[in-house]
Amino acid sequence: MASGPERRRSTAWLAATALAAGGWWFGSGLHPQWWLTWLAPLPVLWLAPRVRHRWAAGAAFVAYAAGGGNQWHYLHGVIGLPMTTIAAAIGLPALAFALAVLLYRRLLSRRRALAASMAPAATWVAVEYVNNLLSPHGTFGSIAYSQMDALPVIQVAAVTGLWGVSFLLLLLPAALAVQALPPAVPARGRMAALATALVLLAAALGYGALRLRAPAAASVRIGLVSIEKPIRPALQGAAGQALEARYVQAIGRLAQQGARIAVIPETSFATADTVPAFAQLARQRGLVLDAGIDFKGGPQAEHNRSMVFPPGAGAPASYDKHHLIPGFERQYTPGRRYRMLDGTPRIGLAICKDMDFHDIGQAYAARGAQLLLVPAWDFGVDGWLHARMAIMRGVESGFAVARAARSGRLTLSDDRGRVLAEASSERHGAELVGDLPLRDTRTLYARCGDAFAWLDLAGLAALLLLAMRPARRD
Repeated sequence: MASGPERRRSTAWLAATALAAGGWWFGSGLHPQWWLTWLAPLPVLWLAPRVRHRWAAGAAFVAYAAGGGNQWHYLHGVIGLPMTTIAAAIGLPALAFALAVLLYRRLLSRRRALAASMAPAATWVAVEYVNNLLSPHGTFGSIAYSQMDALPVIQVAAVTGLWGVSFLLLLLPAALAVQALPPAVPARGRMAALATALVLLAAALGYGALRLRAPAAASVRIGLVSIEKPIRPALQGAAGQALEARYVQAIGRLAQQGARIAVIPETSFATADTVPAFAQLARQRGLVLDAGIDFKGGPQAEHNRSMVFPPGAGAPASYDKHHLIPGFERQYTPGRRYRMLDGTPRIGLAICKDMDFHDIGQAYAARGAQLLLVPAWDFGVDGWLHARMAIMRGVESGFAVARAARSGRLTLSDDRGRVLAEASSERHGAELVGDLPLRDTRTLYARCGDAFAWLDLAGLAALLLLAMRPARRD
């Protein structure tokens, strides 16, 4: 029979694990409650110094893996990924959280309260950054995206990239957990940990509040439209001609409401040529029309293309998608060039999954883009999340985003991440028109890139060295 202390430890383990799992379940995933993400790590971090290291690591792993189960329907039922891929998508972040908790616990055993409070954040950001470099899905899965509804918080991405947001999300709960340690850990270290976390959080929120007050220099009226079916018909066929006519009517309605730019979703049509009706419509209405095209230019040259028809007599501009979805888009040849439209405002082109990757944002920031036009195609249930990933690129690199997704969201967002207009196309077609503020923004992140991530890696190395030192005797 278990003793009283053992029963209490078991009860504490179960309670902490369950609370953390609930926090991760509702604070991450496709449409998270942003405030819960800050609390999710806290129960396990409180538990870690009170149980043996294997139980601390087990609680961290189980809590995150159970919380990550909120993606099961999406990964298995919607996308149809194999079990091995799903296990990796859920299990590897859970392992990262377990390692972060072990380093935290080790430093606490060395009575290094300040260093311990930094350990979960440093470990997590390092894992996210390396995953971003190696994964074909870029930044997908970062917990920073959980904060997209917390506008003052995400402004720090203009300085650090999304890595700074993830860092804060792990730093604060670790600093709070340190305050509940027994007196054997010096009070000075505990207070230093709390003060450091609060100062960094206050600086981030203060910067965010100031950044959100910046006025816009100008605005442009943009229309977005998605017609759900048919899917990718050949333009020369009857279904394609009928869909083209419906889009011409819809874009005409947007133009009547004052839209000067119109965007329709990714691969709306399949064709080996241009779209004369769109070229004529753009000239007649005096607007820029961005259409997603499955461009069949030859047996070895099929592209997922954005074709932009100008308001004048010029030829359409084109951009080919760089980052293709493994498996789903194996028929396409990836693009290699970035494309800016002529004239003002300064407009760049991207397509859907491109916006999951930092290279797109940084490339267009270097070209002085004020606005990106993004045809897209989502999986219905991930409409909110995937739209917000694109919006984060605008915050990091300083441009507005006009994104039109089939089976997702139509969004107009400024360079601060504000969503000025939004409509759901997750279950049916949709259209919207809105005024989008534009600024001439050059962020520190656009200039310095992932310097914060490299600083984090250096900090993690220092923490690992500190963890290997003998415990202090004082």
